[in-house]
Amino acid sequence: MTTSSNETRAEHAGKEGTKELPVLESVVLDRSDPEFLARSPEIYAEARAKGPVVRAQHYPFPRDEEERKSVASGHRPVGDVLFVSHYQEAAGALLDDRLASDPYARMTPEQRAHMPPVPEELRPIVYSLLMLDPPDHTRLRKLVQPSFNARVMEALRPRIQRLTDDLLDKAERDAAARGESAPDRRMDLVKAFAFPLPVTVISDMLGIPEEDRDRVQLLGELRIENRDPAVMQETRKMLVQFSHYLVELFERKRRAPADDMISQMIQAQEDGDKLNDKELLSMVFLLYLAGHVTTVNLIGNGVVALLTHPEQHARFKADPAGLAKGVVEETLRYWGPVDYLGAVRTAKEDMEIAGVSIPKGGQVMLGLGSANRDPAQFENPETYDISRPDAHRHIAFGKGIHLCLGAPLARIEGQIAFETLFRRFPDLRLAVPAETLRWGGAAGLRGFRELPVLF
Repeated sequence: MTTSSNETRAEHAGKEGTKELPVLESVVLDRSDPEFLARSPEIYAEARAKGPVVRAQHYPFPRDEEERKSVASGHRPVGDVLFVSHYQEAAGALLDDRLASDPYARMTPEQRAHMPPVPEELRPIVYSLLMLDPPDHTRLRKLVQPSFNARVMEALRPRIQRLTDDLLDKAERDAAARGESAPDRRMDLVKAFAFPLPVTVISDMLGIPEEDRDRVQLLGELRIENRDPAVMQETRKMLVQFSHYLVELFERKRRAPADDMISQMIQAQEDGDKLNDKELLSMVFLLYLAGHVTTVNLIGNGVVALLTHPEQHARFKADPAGLAKGVVEETLRYWGPVDYLGAVRTAKEDMEIAGVSIPKGGQVMLGLGSANRDPAQFENPETYDISRPDAHRHIAFGKGIHLCLGAPLARIEGQIAFETLFRRFPDLRLAVPAETLRWGGAAGLRGFRELPVLF
């Protein structure tokens, strides 16, 4: 770190009324590096070796190569946070109500009043359930939790199985139309299967009309992490369009409610409370975006993990129905869809984690991917083992009040997807060398945007 960066940090801390973070060993989390996700297991191992809590230089996404050079040379300040790398400490921090999810928690009322207005297209994200603390978080979660309980999710199995078979049938028909035959048919597993499956499921649950699906599903393909000005402008435009579409859809549902989640949320009442329009928009935004990206990444990551671990692949092909749950849980542990929580937590008071003092206003980032490979918690954590007895103890979906709402749904979708895919296509294999595959995803996420396979 350069002196200018330290001065900038100190000046910023003074403005916010917070103290400087304690002096600790540090690691660099440079998500602007296209190889970061490929190297992150080594980076996290380095962090764990330095202690349960380390200082992290968290680099944002640069807009272009010049900006990247500016960051690397220290001429542009980076985000400084405390990174929790060990399992026990990360799991404990997820349950600690002294750490706030609300990004404004560190600000005084006067500071909040002087904050610039949030752009329209970002309001549904900024005001989402992920960024709230009790009591608002408690009230909102109670209104939607019943739609994601285990009984409701289990009832969706037949529908998810039909969708899975329909998508794989289509992949076979498309290959036949190109003159391809087994076992050398080609498909992009993400585009043909991993993406449309959860998008269709969450669209069904929310009650997005069939005639609107093509228009709405484009949102799931947005490259929110791309900082190219032209791409950013198009992304913001589409986010605004999606918000306007949802407001229009809410009015239709009010006039003619149906048996779907949007209608239920509009009519929902718990302890005399309802979702207001802003909360309703944020909730549907979150459910639609988060409701599919986790499963897209889970399916893609699991397929690559199996196809690059021949012994595990062979075991799974021999008993796909019996080992599907193991594949889901071990994939979540080994290559979870969320590498770390990109939204930092803020200390609401002076506190400690693993003996490290965290001042009020200090920012903490929780390394889920690092925690899930902590050798103090998991034996041989760098080994992918679909029979691992304690794989389900991972924290890939978080823990506590912010435990992923859609975790039960993602698990069922993953189980059905893996079992059906490898049962129907036992010759499934990568169409390109594994080392040429590239990780992608917005801040903190781990997944593949393209996954060419032969089947």
